[in-house]
Amino acid sequence: MKDKNLAGILALFFGWLGIHRFYLGQIGLGIAYAMFFWISWIFSIIDAIAFFSMDKDNFDIKYNKDYYKAVRRKETDFDRNKYRHRSQRSQESRPRDRSQNRSDYQRREKIQDRSITKKHNPYKQSGIRKFREFDYQGAIEDFEKALEISPKDIAVHFNLACAYSLNENVEKAFHHLDRAVQFGFNDFNRIKEHDALAFLRIQKEFEEFESNGYRKEPTLELKAPEQEEIIDTSADLLQQLKKLGELREKGLLSQEEFERQKQKLLRRND
Repeated sequence: MKDKNLAGILALFFGWLGIHRFYLGQIGLGIAYAMFFWISWIFSIIDAIAFFSMDKDNFDIKYNKDYYKAVRRKETDFDRNKYRHRSQRSQESRPRDRSQNRSDYQRREKIQDRSITKKHNPYKQSGIRKFREFDYQGAIEDFEKALEISPKDIAVHFNLACAYSLNENVEKAFHHLDRAVQFGFNDFNRIKEHDALAFLRIQKEFEEFESNGYRKEPTLELKAPEQEEIIDTSADLLQQLKKLGELREKGLLSQEEFERQKQKLLRRND
């Protein structure tokens, strides 16, 4: 086993002859030092300083490779055996409950299924991107494709409700908002305050929808937009404008959103 201090001493006093390189097993380099002794003494001094300042582990890694590998292998084997014994003791001390093991296995399977579904659902992210770019129809198409992969995705249903509300498709907006709540969505303040759902909140059906815990009654049949346009009257328009004003006064609707929804109502009734 080579010693770094001895290598430094040899380099300092006999380095111009390459003795330290022969000691380290670098025969070719030692011969080169001896052949060019009139200049190699400069490099030997540099080598001596490097050996004295070098960390012992680094020296062993470079010049005592076999010894260093053997030591590391023993340490690794010892750690591995210690870990193996500890694992065996913990397993022996744990009572074997097959039903518990089965339930744990099923729970891990469910978690893996959810992670795989989320990973392989690219339409969800593309739908969000299109929604932020105000391409609501494109967002709807992508969100619908995302539901084919993950039919119970709460976020996708809520985003679809927002997109359909902005496109003034009342029936679809209520449907997907109902599905989001059915699958666990409970942030009801967002339903009351989200700007994208402002058009949905001024509909006559919204009060009944809200009183029912933001769920649709089985017998609740929402009229299609084409039917609403046919039976719409000035009284309905005044009622909807009044509802818009109440939402603005309560702070649930910004002035900008109020004006936008007001213009939509007026255009529908022209």
